[in-house]
Amino acid sequence: MKKICHLCNTSASLFYKDTQTYYKCSCCCAIFVDKDDLPNKESEKERYELHDDNIEDKGYIKFVSPLTSRVMNDFKPSHKGLDFGAGTSTIIASVLGKENYSVENYDPYFHPNLKLLEEKYDYISSCEVIEHFYKPRKEFKLLKSMLKKDSKMYLMTEPYNEGIDFATWYYKNDPTHVFLYTKKTFEWIKKEFDFSSVKVDNRLIVFEN
Repeated sequence: MKKICHLCNTSASLFYKDTQTYYKCSCCCAIFVDKDDLPNKESEKERYELHDDNIEDKGYIKFVSPLTSRVMNDFKPSHKGLDFGAGTSTIIASVLGKENYSVENYDPYFHPNLKLLEEKYDYISSCEVIEHFYKPRKEFKLLKSMLKKDSKMYLMTEPYNEGIDFATWYYKNDPTHVFLYTKKTFEWIKKEFDFSSVKVDNRLIVFEN
């Protein structure tokens, strides 16, 4: 059985079937959930509201630190940032705000300020968000359009590799994790959307514009 990849519009083959059916793309090597198995918007939002994202939680602050540390290393407080998919807690803006960084928060459910999507940014962060994209091609096109020249985009997700047993992989068990990436997927995104470089460092992926 064949499906069309939601990112590169190439044929994808059946990869794994359990409570959800997954396909793997023959071109960009992404793994995605069958359209018929995608959660509806109501259940998706309910799932996000269950996240215990306490901005004072030291464990949560440590979890996002690979991203926030890189932003502070690469940019100054005077630079303009956007956290795309900020969630209920706005943890990225909170951590950076304590260092006098100014970061706007956008989230389609919890901070739906569409005017923010019409602006340009020195950097964009998106922590544990891209695996939730139903239409990744549309979302990456949008993200690219909001980046200034010489800007960066910082993503956090857990990439899949062939050394992982997909059947027992915890990351796929969240029903809202509907689009999963490999290192080859990020290389494809770099080329397709004309980024100058991409670096994958465990869960942190950095695109340079």
